[in-house]
Amino acid sequence: MGTVIGDLLPLAVGVAVSPVPIIAVILMLLAPRATAASVGFAVGWVIGIVVVTTITLAVASGADIDSASDSGPSTGAAWVELVLGVLLLAIAVKQWRGRPRPGEEAKLPKWMAAIDHFNSGKALGLGFLLSAINPKNLLMCVGAGIAVAGGGLDGGEQAVTIAVFTLLAASTVLVPVIAYLVAKERMRHPLGELKVWLQANNATVMAVLVLVIGVTLVGKGIGALSS
Repeated sequence: MGTVIGDLLPLAVGVAVSPVPIIAVILMLLAPRATAASVGFAVGWVIGIVVVTTITLAVASGADIDSASDSGPSTGAAWVELVLGVLLLAIAVKQWRGRPRPGEEAKLPKWMAAIDHFNSGKALGLGFLLSAINPKNLLMCVGAGIAVAGGGLDGGEQAVTIAVFTLLAASTVLVPVIAYLVAKERMRHPLGELKVWLQANNATVMAVLVLVIGVTLVGKGIGALSS
C-alpha cells in the first residue's frame, strides 16, 4: 500500500496546487455568505475527487490494467500512464503559452465575478464541477484510480488509499476553509494576499506543475513498457 500511496503523491499535489479552485474558495471566504459558500464548495470539491477516482478504480478493476505482476505494472496500466502523461504535457504547453506577459493583467474566469452571490448549493455544485470535470484534475484523478487498481490491494486498502489521496488533493481547499472557521478576522488579510499572488501566477504555476507530473507519467509508462 505504501508504494501505491507514493505513486499517488505527485497526482495529489497536482490537484491540490491547482490555483483556480484555491482562488475560488478564497473569494467565497471574502464574500458575504462566506461560511455557507466555502463549506459547500469544499464538500463539492471532495465529492468530485472521490467520485472520479472511485469510478476509475471500479472500471479498471475489471480490465487488464489491474493485472499487475511481480515484475511491475500491467501493459494496460503502462499505456494508460503514457497516454495520461502525454495529455498532461499538452495541457502544460497550453498553460505556458496562455500565461500573461510582463505587465499584462491575468484574466480569471467570468463566473468568479458572481461568487459573492453563491449560496451553499451553488458552491457545492461548482466545487464538484471544478474537481470532477476540469480536464487537468480529471486526468489526475483518473491516473490515481488506475494506480490504485494496479496496486494489488484488497478492498480495505483501496479505500484507505483513496481516502489519503483525497485528503492530500483537497488539502489546499480544506485548510483555508477550516482556518477561516477557526479565526475569521485573522485570516482575511493573508487570504487576500494569497488571492492576488495566485491570480498573477495561475498559468505559470499550473504549467510547471503539470509538466513535471506529465513527464513523470510518461517516464513510468515507457519504463514499464520496456521492462
